[in-house]
Formats: sequence, C-alpha cells, structure tokens
Amino acid sequence: MMQNNQAIPLNKENFQQILSKEFALVIIISIPSAMISEYFNIPLAWFLGPMIITSLASLFGFKTKMPKLILSSVLIFLGLYIGNYIDKSLFSQIHQWAWTSSIMLIYIIVTVLLVSKYLQKFSNYDKKTSIFSAAPGALGPLMILAEDEKSDLSQVATSHLIRLIIIITVFPFFVDTFYDGEEVSSSLEIIENQNLFHLFILIFFSILLILFFDKLKLPAALLSGTLVASGFLQIYEIASYKFSDNTINYCLLILGSSVGCRFADKSFNEIAKNALNSFVATFLLVLLGLIAAFVASLFIDKNFFTLLLSYCPGGIYEVAVIAIFFDLDPEFVSFHHIIRLLMILFIVPIILKILDKKKPA
Repeated sequence: MMQNNQAIPLNKENFQQILSKEFALVIIISIPSAMISEYFNIPLAWFLGPMIITSLASLFGFKTKMPKLILSSVLIFLGLYIGNYIDKSLFSQIHQWAWTSSIMLIYIIVTVLLVSKYLQKFSNYDKKTSIFSAAPGALGPLMILAEDEKSDLSQVATSHLIRLIIIITVFPFFVDTFYDGEEVSSSLEIIENQNLFHLFILIFFSILLILFFDKLKLPAALLSGTLVASGFLQIYEIASYKFSDNTINYCLLILGSSVGCRFADKSFNEIAKNALNSFVATFLLVLLGLIAAFVASLFIDKNFFTLLLSYCPGGIYEVAVIAIFFDLDPEFVSFHHIIRLLMILFIVPIILKILDKKKPA
C-alpha cells in the first residue's frame, strides 16, 4: 500500500535508518564519486556523481537506503538557499507569471493527452497507467492516485524514474554547453560573518510552515513552506543566512544519491523493458517544454534557459538545484514547478473522469 508520508518524519524507524548499513553504503560510494566527478569538471558533480553510482549500485542488487529524515533536512536547507534569491523586486514580476502559468496549464494538458496516446499505442500500458506515466512530474502524489485507480504502479514509477534520470543527467551538460552565464560560488567573506540565531529563526519558521502546508496536503510542502518562510523573513529584513559551497555540495550529494536509491526495488530487466518508450516519452515532454518556453519568451523578458527549466518535466528539487548551480532565477523556476504540481494534481483526475464518462455502457 502507498502511504502519504509526513514531510518531516519524526519516528523511531526514521532515526534508525540513519544508522543503517544501507545508508552507510550510500555515503561511502557517493563521496568518492562526487570528488571524481568534480576532478573531471562534470557540471553539478556533487549531484550527478552520487546519483549515477547509487543508481548502478541499486540496480546491481546492493541494498541502498536514503533516510527520510536526512532527505527532509537537506531539502529544507536547499529551500533556504533558494529563499536567498527572494527580495522585494519579486513582487514587480508576479503579474508576468499569469502568462507563464497559463502556458503551463496548456503544456500539462497537451503533454498528458499526447504522451499518454503514444504510450497506449506503442507499449502495453492501459489507458489510466498511460495517463499517470505521461504526467510531467508529481510522482509521489500520482502514485497514490494511481493506486486508487488500480493502475500499474510499477510501470508508472519506472517511467517517471527513467525520465528523471535522463533529464537530470542531460540538462546540466546542455545548459553548461550553451548557456553563457557563470556558475554560482559563495563568497567566504560573506560566510564568515553569519548570525547563527538568524539560521535558527529561518529553520524554526520554515518547519512551522512546512507542517502547516503538509496538514493542508499541499504538494512539495518542504519547498513551498521553506520558500514562503525564508522569503518573508528576508524581505522584511528579519533574518537571512548564506550557506557555504561545502554545505550546498553535501546537500547535493544527499539529493543525488536519494534519486539513485529509488531504483532499490528495480531490476535491469524492468528498466530495459520500459527504456525505449520512456526515452521517446521524455523526448516528447522535453520538446513540448521547449515550445512552451519559446512561447513564454514572447510574453515576458526572461532568460530562455530559466524558462526552459521552468517547463522541464523533471523533479522539482532536482531541477531547482540546476537553477541554483547556473544562477537561473531559482525562485522563478521553483515557483513554476510548484504551480506545475498543483495543476497536475488538478488536471489528471479531471481527464480520468472525462475518459470514464466516454466508456461505452
């Protein structure tokens, strides 16, 4: 049975996972892979290296696990880092987001209908499984809906995971090759004079909002709660805190290896069986995302790569770290991915109801 896990899981089992052999293995293989990736100047080295090595370890049958408490803590820190980009000038841009959000709505409807048709025709997916597999993101909440609709959970999860790996592996190299901007690097002078009480305030109010948003069943409560809390506290100059490069690297390591750990219950045969259709579906989703980004660029003055990441059908946190790494308006990208999650959870059930009504009596 699928369970709707808490945003911040505080129980004995999750504390025990931190001391588990499975998590120790993840750390032991992830750190060297990150260092090697960095040595060869691979973009997002501390994310991609651990993600790839942990994925391979999981598929080869090694037992890997990412403690939910560790991952939740890291996502809070990443949310606080993105919150550093929020300032009062953000309010002057919000009216433009009506255009990009409207384009997002059209993008989601078109991708779900088009890609699900492809999966139905060229794979053995049934109609409902195809729709859940075609959705551009929101895997966690969709798995709960998919179970209620008696869809094939394994096919849905595998399709999304293969797509995530493809996108998160390819996009950093694509942006690194064609984008002229510079990577983000924290200044040590800024880091040295930090007020730890400010960090405590940021974490405290972030957790309060996360728990509140989680109670309301809002998707991505960890990111949205942290962004709202840190944004408000920073705009009104109550508290702010800059994180060092090393802190962010450790966060990327955990996030990257957590993606790899999702393959713990998968096999090479299962991946191979879904690989071709997942690759084509990913290509269609990215192509439609490119078109959506181009259309959005006609309405607002925004870097094209920022728009491209905003319509990228990858994981909300994984895409956010790409935006952070290349300094591509992480707050803008994160907002649009939160909107995307909300729209998917609204649109997919409606499409399913329409299809049910069209069934012959």
